[in-house]
Amino acid sequence: MLTDLTVKPGPQFYRYHIGAIDYVPDVLEDFKAKNILVVHGDVSFKKAKPKLSFLENNQFNFFFHQYTGECSYYGMEQVIKVIETNQIDFIIGVGGGKLVDLVGLSAYKANVNFGVIPTLASNCAPWTALSVMYKESGESESVLEYYYRQASFFITDPELIIDAPVDYFIAGLADTIAKWYETITILEQDEYKKEPFLDIAKHVSTLCKDDIMAYSSQAIQDMKEQHLSDEFVRLSEIVFAIAGMVGGFGDRYARSAAAHAIHDAIAQCIPESHRFLHGEKVAYGILYQLALEKNWEEIDYLLPFYSEMNLPLSLTTMELLPTDTKVVDEIVDIIYSMDEVHLLPIEITKANLKEAIYELEDYIN
Repeated sequence: MLTDLTVKPGPQFYRYHIGAIDYVPDVLEDFKAKNILVVHGDVSFKKAKPKLSFLENNQFNFFFHQYTGECSYYGMEQVIKVIETNQIDFIIGVGGGKLVDLVGLSAYKANVNFGVIPTLASNCAPWTALSVMYKESGESESVLEYYYRQASFFITDPELIIDAPVDYFIAGLADTIAKWYETITILEQDEYKKEPFLDIAKHVSTLCKDDIMAYSSQAIQDMKEQHLSDEFVRLSEIVFAIAGMVGGFGDRYARSAAAHAIHDAIAQCIPESHRFLHGEKVAYGILYQLALEKNWEEIDYLLPFYSEMNLPLSLTTMELLPTDTKVVDEIVDIIYSMDEVHLLPIEITKANLKEAIYELEDYIN
């Protein structure tokens, strides 16, 4: 029996279908919300506005705050100032992953309820009770902020999601596949096989991988053509909702491992990496973890998929391979410092973490 497993299944209320956003006032009424802060971005908010008819409801007092583009401690302080100044009792985040991370953390720190209206399917941030922290410069803080408060609602519309940039969706698919690669190796160990919630996490991660490998080509083509197909709706829902259940039920045993660890490390140590999306760097991280595991056969299996999706294969192909070995050592130090990496059923030393970086470069290039 595990004594350190914290299960956080997800938002209290969820809807994803055409017209779903019309249900937002019902949830606000249920929470007796009156003064509501809408945290938003720029382009995504302009696209979302035609779907946000509830903003015309004079039953509520709406306040608006445009975030800086980063989930940062500075951004959190700005949101909390607006909350305190206007006696806000509910926050709604309209936007992507960094925005909903910022809203979740700000709501937790200010002790108010919050809901999210995602505008794209690029990761599972809207589902999870944690925030990935960045500096205002875009550099990773290498900090995850965990909290118990989960979203009061997660509501969005596939007509809104399909209008987002295709690159973000592809990056989301890659980030979601990582759920399986980072989870299955850990959870297949005998000591975790008798834990029911870990079994759920394992089954959900398998659903994520199998469906993405089966339907991604069609879903991406449909998104490009703005055709709201069953494949697109299914995979977008897997990316931003179902994937969140993996860590929700599996906690630290099913949240991340080496693929996300090296993402965080290069985001902190290589400023040029900021031009790549989160999921693109995690895609490289999957191959890195497989190299660490010496699983070259699985890398070969993934290469055609990566080629079709135009996902990064190595630091060299990303033009990010450091020439200074001190930078590589810094990357390795960060990876080694992350507890989840040590849950993998292989020996983890700084030497083999570094070796895997170069072995993957040699194998791919």
